[in-house]
Amino acid sequence: MRRAIKSRCSRKKKVNKAPNFSAKTPDGKTVTLKESLGKVTIIDFWASWCGPCRAENPNVVGIYNELHSKGLNIIGVSLDEDAAKWKAAIAKDKLTWTQVSNLKGWEDPIATAYKVDQIPATFILDAKGNIIAKNLSGEELKAKIKETLGIK
Repeated sequence: MRRAIKSRCSRKKKVNKAPNFSAKTPDGKTVTLKESLGKVTIIDFWASWCGPCRAENPNVVGIYNELHSKGLNIIGVSLDEDAAKWKAAIAKDKLTWTQVSNLKGWEDPIATAYKVDQIPATFILDAKGNIIAKNLSGEELKAKIKETLGIK
């Protein structure tokens, strides 16, 4: 009589490394994702013309104001095409963290690399640049950031 052999197969959790990118800030400085790593980072895809994005901005501002000093970084990636409207929205919504845009709308190479097909879209990265969560907002976003930073 043969004994059944129990085996256990496990699938290693795939680490999704965030694609590096570079783009210009409103003042023309080139910023790369790689130089911004070392902290928990939210990549926040948005646009000045996106009502749901603009409605979420006050929440993101609150999270940034509360958690930036505890290790949170944010990079806003705008899908705007009009630089003046982009800059006006940054000022009006008080977005004080790093903002970049290629001013190419949906054809933005960063959005393409991240397979963004709707906005707002968020990607939470750990300090090493691994994507640990996507498309959270409101209290879920705040809770995940606090958990990642080890804050109760």
